[in-house]
Amino acid sequence: MPRVRIGPALPDRTALDVEIARLRDLDIAALRGRWHTVFGRRPPAHLPRHLLFRILAYRLQADRWGDLDGESQRLLDASGSPEKAGQKAANLEQRIADVRPGTNMAREWNGRMHRVAVRVDGFAWNGNTYSSLSQVAFAITGTRWNGPRFFGLRDKPSRRSLA
Repeated sequence: MPRVRIGPALPDRTALDVEIARLRDLDIAALRGRWHTVFGRRPPAHLPRHLLFRILAYRLQADRWGDLDGESQRLLDASGSPEKAGQKAANLEQRIADVRPGTNMAREWNGRMHRVAVRVDGFAWNGNTYSSLSQVAFAITGTRWNGPRFFGLRDKPSRRSLA
């Protein structure tokens, strides 16, 4: 599992808000028709209007901004209760740093400042593109490093949490 996930460039939020507002104005028959268009099948007959709307709005957002990653989906599927899911998700957030294209990171190593740019296709450093921060850290230091930790994206555990 990658320790750093490169997020997509931010989409236009206004267009999505307008599309969701249009959904809100549809009656239940029109929402059922939209469901069939989006999911390729008829909606379950028992779903009330408010759930049809919410599920369609979620799908619009997920299509535009990206759905849950596989690990988060497995976490929710495996959780027995909302409380357990919340605790596991909090632990997961501590492990994964989310950086967007255009972000610049800097790290001083052996008296020299190294700057890395996050791109859609990886991480740019010194004229080369690398698929992970760990590869960049290795190129800089010549030794294996946890890339997110090398660039300060992961905090060191506190002494209290170790005890």
